[in-house]
Amino acid sequence: VQLQASGGGLVQVGGSLRLSCVVSGRTSSAYVMGWFRQAPGKEREFVAAISPSGINTYYVDSVKGRFTISRDNAKNTVYLQMTSLKPGDTAVYYCAVKVGRWPGEVLLVRWDLYDYYGQGTLVTVSS
Repeated sequence: VQLQASGGGLVQVGGSLRLSCVVSGRTSSAYVMGWFRQAPGKEREFVAAISPSGINTYYVDSVKGRFTISRDNAKNTVYLQMTSLKPGDTAVYYCAVKVGRWPGEVLLVRWDLYDYYGQGTLVTVSS
């Protein structure tokens, strides 16, 4: 299984970006997709996740109301629409796959419990 993240770039405060992550090597869409980020000098943190059907989503508090995660299972792609971007959103964003059903919020935020990871895409928010 391979994950290819894209869509990062340089954007001004208040701007928007849409990240994409294409999953290849799987014929089934029965997996949870998550986005994590790591800012310079900081630990990696959970951002958002979406269930296999797309019905369930979960966000870290700092992005609620600004970021939207979605998926297109026909294209094996998950998206992270980011709006009202702030300098604190500057980070490398990683997508990740957790095979199986929605595990619950406590487990969703754990990077180590995902099965496959993308290479990351850099988002820089300038003021």
